[in-house]
Amino acid sequence: MDSRVSELFGGCCRPGGGPAVGGTLKARGAGGSSSCGGPKGKKKNGRNRGGKANNPPYLPPEAEDGNIEYKLKLVNPSQYRFEHLVTQMKWRLQEGRGEAVYQIGVEDNGLLVGLAEEEMRASLKTLHRMAEKVGADITVLREREVDYDSDTPRKITEVLVRKVPDNQQFLDLRVAVLGNVDSGKSTLLGVLTQGELDNGRGRARLNLFRHLHEIQSGRTSSISFEILGFNSKGEVVNYSDSRTAEEICESSSKMITFIDLAGHHKYLHTTIFGLTSYCPDCALLLVSANTGIAGTTREHLGLALALKVPFFIVVSKVDLCAKTTVERTVRQLERVLKQPGCHKVPMLVTSEDDAVTAAQQFAQSPNVTPIFTLSSVSGESLDLLKVFLNILPPLTNSKEQEELMQQLTEFQVDEIYTVPEVGTVVGGTLSSGICREGDQLVVGPTDDGCFLELRVCSIQRNRSACRVLRAGQAATLALGDFDRALLRKGMVMVSPEMNPTICSVFEAEIVLLFHATTFRRGFQVTVHVGNVRQTAVVEKIHAKDKLRTGEKAVVRFRFLKHPEYLKVGAKLLFREGVTKGIGHVTDVQAIAAGEAQTSMAF
Repeated sequence: MDSRVSELFGGCCRPGGGPAVGGTLKARGAGGSSSCGGPKGKKKNGRNRGGKANNPPYLPPEAEDGNIEYKLKLVNPSQYRFEHLVTQMKWRLQEGRGEAVYQIGVEDNGLLVGLAEEEMRASLKTLHRMAEKVGADITVLREREVDYDSDTPRKITEVLVRKVPDNQQFLDLRVAVLGNVDSGKSTLLGVLTQGELDNGRGRARLNLFRHLHEIQSGRTSSISFEILGFNSKGEVVNYSDSRTAEEICESSSKMITFIDLAGHHKYLHTTIFGLTSYCPDCALLLVSANTGIAGTTREHLGLALALKVPFFIVVSKVDLCAKTTVERTVRQLERVLKQPGCHKVPMLVTSEDDAVTAAQQFAQSPNVTPIFTLSSVSGESLDLLKVFLNILPPLTNSKEQEELMQQLTEFQVDEIYTVPEVGTVVGGTLSSGICREGDQLVVGPTDDGCFLELRVCSIQRNRSACRVLRAGQAATLALGDFDRALLRKGMVMVSPEMNPTICSVFEAEIVLLFHATTFRRGFQVTVHVGNVRQTAVVEKIHAKDKLRTGEKAVVRFRFLKHPEYLKVGAKLLFREGVTKGIGHVTDVQAIAAGEAQTSMAF
């Protein structure tokens, strides 16, 4: 991570922005991504007729992996060919975890040839038959005319293929919602999930608050979860059509789980815990159009960059501002995104075609940052955000998930509840392996470094019953009459065969993002590593006596209260007041069960 990210934490960014690392990316049509692949300058493939703009003739060449498939045409295939095409579609759907995108009228090398209207109609009919065979639906995302060696109009068509929901195995994306206090985070989520526009006084957010003081102040202080579904045809499924979360899950092929985080600086520790513990696929950074980058906005942006969480930006409250004010806020965002510490390419989304392109490029390139401008009161451009979320593919590789599923079970404990007639319930994310009802696991470490045996009685995902939990999925597990007093946030539930190791002393390679003076031995900080959050003291700074802002070093930390389960290579973030730093764990000093209490005394 570039140490210049510290500018975002220390509030010392130059008002004029930094040197640009690339201009604003203009969203383009189906062939808009051709600038990153394919030959240029082939005049015969892209002739300029009647003063029309010359369309890029190429997309990037088709990849063997991934969920994107190019097909020149699918007109009256033989039975053998049809079966082969169906097998190919199953592979693409597996790669996209239930979603695939077909580009019709495109050769395997990316050349945009296009099809006449009759051929395109026949190809879409064949594609529909293929989708029915594998239990999926198709939705035409967009069509585009291409200028190839023909006097007759030719088009390419982009089609989304999505599996019909089956046995709770819908595609689930987790989106953390960041932004300054009063920027409209909870209101936007209320509008998206409830299906009703806000009245301008925060009515839409009332159903999201968990505590009375949140309703009274209008400010989120805790972490809450909201769901938005899309069915196999790409239609929105929310509480306006469904009464319960169970109905939303049953009707949806794709689920967006929003993690609503606090915007006030007083609750920054809660926001950091949400980002490190709940493993979001991406983040939504909300910026109020009338205030611009203010308060904790810059700090939340820095957190997303430090933890390498991809993010897109939503400029809200455009109904309260003149057009010039909105444009000034967008320009301010573009300047910050282009600074050396960010290295992002802003992409302003103004149409449905832009939203489709933004979703695809956001998944393919970590540097692309889409920017939406909308209103939760008037509903202006709200549909563009829904299109983006609907098209947004999974950001994790299917092969990586398969590898994680082959490993032993490891579940992070993030929340602990007591439910009447159910007993103790824990919520969190399955980091690796597979968890089933009835599995015998061990949970820990306790204060004395032990792991305790328990049994998983039942599983729920998004408040719906689920028999099998796979790596990367979030859920709640019922533990029956297991004593809640023995549990705490930051524990892990693992397979007994794992023989987990714990530590109270560990080393990490860090970058000090911001500190007012010098960072020395004996300094105490709150350390965040995954779902672990605990105060630790700096025992030693290798090869140096002290650190200043922007400097790197290997530092030895010791937890003050109880041992934790850490893995080498895990991302680390620490804070204390305005002091902040990031890094990764390089070494852990494992201790055996029963030795923990002795090792904590120093």
